[in-house]
Amino acid sequence: MTMAPSLPAAPRADLPDVAHQRVPLARPLDWVGMENIALPVRLPDGQGGQLQVAASIDLSVNLAHADARGIHMSRLYLELQDGLARESITPAGLRHLLQTSVDSQAGLATQARLRIRYEALLQRKALESDYAGWKRYPVEIEATLADGHLLLALSFAVEYSSTCPASAALSRQANAERFAEDFAAARPLSVNVVHDWLVSERGLAATPHAQRSRASVRVELRPQFDELPLVTLVDAIEAALGTPVQTAVKRVDEQAFARLNAENLMFCEDAARRVASVLANDPHIARYDATVAHYESLHPHDAVARVSGSND
Repeated sequence: MTMAPSLPAAPRADLPDVAHQRVPLARPLDWVGMENIALPVRLPDGQGGQLQVAASIDLSVNLAHADARGIHMSRLYLELQDGLARESITPAGLRHLLQTSVDSQAGLATQARLRIRYEALLQRKALESDYAGWKRYPVEIEATLADGHLLLALSFAVEYSSTCPASAALSRQANAERFAEDFAAARPLSVNVVHDWLVSERGLAATPHAQRSRASVRVELRPQFDELPLVTLVDAIEAALGTPVQTAVKRVDEQAFARLNAENLMFCEDAARRVASVLANDPHIARYDATVAHYESLHPHDAVARVSGSND
């Protein structure tokens, strides 16, 4: 026997509703809503499908009417839950969700804003071997609908390795001085002798210091594109920095990573300029702000550089 689905209970007319009571100190409010809502969100997987990930979400609307005590909070939550269940996160989907949030307030609101925080998991191939592994990237999406205009921002972070150019120069000098000391009386020098010395412990008098580093990026997007350019921007920034942190590696990958560090010696100022060179030339971006932090292994403090700009 098949049972018919149960219908939602009709609202009880006898339950008190204080929302219509007189408003003391009446005035409009900039934003009213909820923060840290736990919900799943749908994201394009880049292959025509969707992924579902856990997110923390803030959603609010303005309270435009001074004499209204409050917004319809439960309607706002239900619109958010239903909207995220139906649509993946795209500029068009975000616009629609914000508009329905405003409409749910029955004239009390004219604007809405949304923040979505989640961790993107992207699979990354090793540098030389056939290994691959997953890396996480913290992401925040900000969307505001005001006067029919969608303001859209995307924030994310990329981790990479930075080797100090000054430390590298000092290490090369120490290596050269030891070489001169060990071979001062050796004449002539054969390639094999020099090779054997270089791969011995004597061939490494000093090493430059390197550290894990992070580029934190926030971009204001032009909303006419179909998808958020997260993967495109992450790929471009990791390529520009040259030394993104690795996941699963073999020794051949570790050696390749060491080579990349030697080829991409960076102060934090250099790293900031590399990141800016990507952001300043991306057609999705109207404005950008980036902060790079090198978590020093030489000092107990961090080296930090910030850069911003607009793409007019």
